[in-house]
Parts: sequence; C-alpha cells; structure tokens
Amino acid sequence: MAGLYLHIPFCKQACHYCDFHFSTALGRKGQVVEALVREMSLRRDYLGGAELSTIYFGGGTPSLLTAAELTTLFEAIYRYFPVAAGAEITLEANPDDLTRAKLHELAASPVNRLSIGLQSFHEPHLRLMNRAHSADESRRSVLTAQDAGFANISIDLIYGVPTADGDHGIWQHDLREAVALQAPHLSCYALTVEPQTVFGRQERKGLFRAAPDEFVARQFEMLLETSAAHGYEQYEISNFARPGHHSRHNSSYWQGVPYLGLGPSAHSSDGQSRQYTVASNTQYVQAVLERHELPATHEALSPTDRANEYLMTSLRTSAGCNLAYLRQHLGIDLAARHPAYLAQLQHDGWATLTGDVLRLTDRGKLLADQITLELFLEAPASVPSAGSAS
Repeated sequence: MAGLYLHIPFCKQACHYCDFHFSTALGRKGQVVEALVREMSLRRDYLGGAELSTIYFGGGTPSLLTAAELTTLFEAIYRYFPVAAGAEITLEANPDDLTRAKLHELAASPVNRLSIGLQSFHEPHLRLMNRAHSADESRRSVLTAQDAGFANISIDLIYGVPTADGDHGIWQHDLREAVALQAPHLSCYALTVEPQTVFGRQERKGLFRAAPDEFVARQFEMLLETSAAHGYEQYEISNFARPGHHSRHNSSYWQGVPYLGLGPSAHSSDGQSRQYTVASNTQYVQAVLERHELPATHEALSPTDRANEYLMTSLRTSAGCNLAYLRQHLGIDLAARHPAYLAQLQHDGWATLTGDVLRLTDRGKLLADQITLELFLEAPASVPSAGSAS
C-alpha cells in the first residue's frame, strides 16, 4: 500500500495567507505536466512496486488542469504504477473552476473525491483573503458537484479571521452553511500569518493584525461543538468526517505509509528517508525535461527523526500516540524520558494516557504544536510535510 501526490503549482491569483509553492504564470502549465510524466518514468521504482491505494492532486489549484492534461497524467500514472481497485483519487478544486461542464469532465475521469477550497461563505472575508470566488460560488460549487454525481466531497474552511468587533457570528454562519450542504468531510484550519505571504508583509507594516489567541481558541471550540452535533468525527485536529469518509490519503501520511510526491516542492518518504524537490517551476522543468534528472535533496531518517515524525503526526489524530509502538519499533521509551511532563499533561487536563495510548484532550489540541515540541527527542532541523492535502 502506498500513496501518490502530484503538486500542480499554478493558481489564478495569490491568496493572502498562502505560502505553498505556486505560480500565476499559467503559460508554463503544459511544460510542468510534461515534466510530471517524465518524473514518473524516472521514479517508477521509488515505491518498490507497491500498489497505489490513494492518489492526490494538490497545489496550487489542480482544477486548472484541462481535461486533456488530466488524461495525460492519468495515462502515465496507470502506465508506471500499479493502482489498487477502489483507490481513493482526490483532486483539489476552487469553486470558481467548478462549472457544470468542468464537473462533468471530472466525473468522467478516475477522480472520485473532490476537495473544494471554499474557505468562507462571507464575502468580505473572501475579499480579505483575496480568494478568486464569491460566497455564492462557495455554495453553488458543492451543490453542482453533488448534482454531477460526486458523493465524496471535502470542503475547506478557515477560522480565526479577525473581525472588527471580535464577534463570532461570521464563523457561526460559515459552520451552519457548511453542515447544511451535507458534505461528508470538513477540513478546517486556523488562519496563520506566515512571513512570506501578503498577510505577513502587511503585518510587518502594521496593515494587518492577526486575531487574538483567545478569539481563535473560541472558534476552534465552536467547530468541535458544531461538528459533533452534526455527526462529524474529529479524526485529526483539522479534519472532520462522517462515518466512512475519512481522507484515506491524509490518514496514510499520519500512519507512516510510504508516499511518492511528484512536482516542484513535493516531498516523498519511503519510511527510511525523505526527499524534497526544488520549489521552482523553472528549475524543475529544466532538470527533468532537459537533463532527465530530479532536482531534489535527500535526507536519511535516523531513529530519532522517525520517532519525532510519529509523535508529530500521531498526537494530532484521534488514534493517539502508541507508546508501545515507540518502544518496540523505534527503541524509544517516551514514558521513561518524560515522566514528569506526561504526568503534568494528564494532571492539567491536556492529555489522557489509557494503557499505552497518549491522546490529547480537546483543550490539549489547542496546544498540540507546543506539546509535541516538548516531547520531541531533540529539536528537528526541519518539520516534514507532504504538501497540501485535505
């Protein structure tokens, strides 16, 4: 079992919060598609012949791919890799791309799951974030996708967007709209101001101010309350699903399943090492198409790296961190290394320890990153990422 991730590094315009790799120069899209096909031929053996149980088109904006470009990529995938029957095949899409014609093209393709980046149903927030779609398109894209036959739909929302009066009504409205659409999966992320984004530059100039932590925390609590009341399970801090609709691709990352990432800025992992492809469309295309080589760096994973990765991913999930797994497979006795801190987490209500399974409480999830860093065996040089997936 393995996963395949394809990074489609193009967007119509730059969202003010986004620090993923992308370009708005759409004229090079054909070259990148050609390079992705060539990269598949170069890396066909990376997963050792394991069947692909999940395929994920992320970005960027994969819904900018034409039907012909998508067909080219699928033909290459099926040519170079064994794909399991019933594989989950996800494509990220922006609402403004999902016309009836586009959705019928996608429905005729192997894509069987859509991840739609709505972010909000509130027009001023969409404009603040520089999204290319309207609030009406947010609603209509989901309904049109359902009409086209897509039952497995995830929608993205962003909370913690600052408001002038600190009111939570807009977020309440977004949650009501989302559950009314009956999408079986929600991916909900707190607005984060990254340094190299428009919001980051505006913040340094005093033109933008992130919402206070207390405001963001309350909206997270509202998310937990509303999702639970409408039958969604929080199976990872940012991901909520109705029964049978967990993202199999995302879950494979958190479970340590090997995956191959294709395209500029994509990451790959075979369990023993990580690989990072250069975050430049030009360098990627030139290396792959002209020199037939992959412009990537390789990092072998030590037992400490693997333990830290397991801590980082498992603590974000409802399954929790299995201390027996750390002892038996990685030779790490976390309880012996951090007895006082683990006791403090339980005493303060941030985590529970049931047998050998450490799980964060709802309160603890608010401090997940901080708690994980405290438990790390040593500070990592970099934090691994598989790319955008929801």
